[in-house]
Amino acid sequence: MINPANMSESPANILIEAEDFDSYGGWVLDSQFETVMGSPYLLAHGLGRPVSDASTTINLERQGAYHVWVRAKDWVPSHHPGRFTVSINGVVLDTVFGANSEDWSWQPAGKISLEPGATTVVLHDLTGFDGRCDAIYLSTDDVAPPNEVNATSQAWRKALRGLPDKPLDAGHYDVVVVGGGISGCAAALTAARLGQSVALIHDRPVLGGNASNEIGLMPRGSQGALLNELAQRSANGDLAALSLLEAEPTAKVFLGHRIISVEKQDSKITAVQAIQARGGHERRITGSVFIDASGTAIIGVLAGAETLFGREARAEFNEPYAPEVGDDMHHGNTLFFRTRMAEHPVSFPEVPWATEVSKDYANLSGQLLEAGVENAPGPQAGANPSTPEFRFGSKADVFPATHFWEYGQWLDPYTNGELIRDYLMRALYGTFSNVKKLEPENYANLEFEWMAFVAAQGEFRRYRGDYVLSENDIRNHTSFPDALVPNDGAFCIHCAWEPGEGKYDFRLKDWIWDMRDKQAYGIPYRCLYSANIDNLLMAGKHISVTHVAGSSTKTMGNGSQHGIATGAAAFLCNQHKSSPRGLYENHLGELKALVDQLTACDHEHPPK
Repeated sequence: MINPANMSESPANILIEAEDFDSYGGWVLDSQFETVMGSPYLLAHGLGRPVSDASTTINLERQGAYHVWVRAKDWVPSHHPGRFTVSINGVVLDTVFGANSEDWSWQPAGKISLEPGATTVVLHDLTGFDGRCDAIYLSTDDVAPPNEVNATSQAWRKALRGLPDKPLDAGHYDVVVVGGGISGCAAALTAARLGQSVALIHDRPVLGGNASNEIGLMPRGSQGALLNELAQRSANGDLAALSLLEAEPTAKVFLGHRIISVEKQDSKITAVQAIQARGGHERRITGSVFIDASGTAIIGVLAGAETLFGREARAEFNEPYAPEVGDDMHHGNTLFFRTRMAEHPVSFPEVPWATEVSKDYANLSGQLLEAGVENAPGPQAGANPSTPEFRFGSKADVFPATHFWEYGQWLDPYTNGELIRDYLMRALYGTFSNVKKLEPENYANLEFEWMAFVAAQGEFRRYRGDYVLSENDIRNHTSFPDALVPNDGAFCIHCAWEPGEGKYDFRLKDWIWDMRDKQAYGIPYRCLYSANIDNLLMAGKHISVTHVAGSSTKTMGNGSQHGIATGAAAFLCNQHKSSPRGLYENHLGELKALVDQLTACDHEHPPK
């Protein structure tokens, strides 16, 4: 039960955050976009079937006639697919939300007379098509709540929720790792096993990033015993990473915490602040060495690190695969899904708002068969539109590549994440509808079994380290004195349609899969620490590489190697009271020996 006395300076003004509901019912918590739209929210992700109600109870202390506002979003304006209602003490408000053609905004819903005591609020989904509710505001005055996302509105929310102005002190750690994907888990586990106190901060409720059971990719690239440990899956597809870290006495995992600010002294990071999705509690975590494994370079973005973005011009590094003129195109996001044939006919609503995007596309190949098993075939119908095929290897094999479902390559990935995810959902809903309509006899029983609402993230900013690895370094196996770990794999370059060019712009235009000589190549240590932030290391897709080189180094198996290397480097930085660059200058031999020992002897912790 939510007690407004603990949330509000005045009992006449009550904020009920959807993420704090007692029961989500069939709704899900979506906190991916809170830094842009202002807050986590509840999402009615029912794949076309209305989900069960979300509900909560507050203890109302004051009788009165309350004005009601609901903050919601009409995610396809003019079509309104995500509609829902709100009831208070069994009285359904007249307003239908998610139907006003507005982006995130507070929508007035009239007045309701309420008595003191237990007051029940219910969200009732009408469509199953991703209605979304951020919060409900009750007030005895008629002043609309602030809609802007800024310091003033955040302070307003905190005051009404009874949250402190300053973040809670969550302690000091030898090593702070941000990002709980495979690379971050590898870094945290390595540092913890070396005796370091470690905080791992992750913005999702489960570890694994693109390999988690929320998304389900398999970790490609360099393998190893530590990766095998982390990547073991339970029956529900969840990774073993959390249990492994919880078994380490010096490791602390902060799940569901998003980094919102960074504190620096000169060019050194002293602390990060994170906000917890449910409850809104802010925590301040101090550390000696920081490792960014977020995939978004979030520490660097907030701390002013030097970064790279998009595609470099060919002349900059003389890379054959680079374009003549550099630009901001990057690998986009992907949404995974799975269909099945039910034992009886399954209807599907009309989705004109989805077929606007998918048009006549009717090929559901490229499914996720289960967590860790990709590229499954799917139903196709009618005269299926011609699309690129993913061909690779000596026999030019063709298979239904999961990653052809991709969008956002020309959009800012930091500010347009919700738009990109929503566009991909529309493409999938529309394609599904097309398949069922084109061949109703064959696909009457076809239904969605699962569709992720968390997109597999593509490419964001990359750090600039003391060295930038290029396509030619990988292709020519450049010998580096500070090579720490191997990476392997093809150049995997996703080729997007130019803006306005492709009919099916939610699909890739082409896919370059260049296996090179199939031999591993070395990653220099200078690519694993920031060029201008003194105590910041990085692991994963945003290490110091060009766009083309990053198309090979980005895989999660490769990231696990970066994680091992940075976990070891962080340990030695603390042991020698050194910066990461100082290790390169004064302790490189010791670092290489330690990493060699870890990668050769991590069989001491065999897969469980």
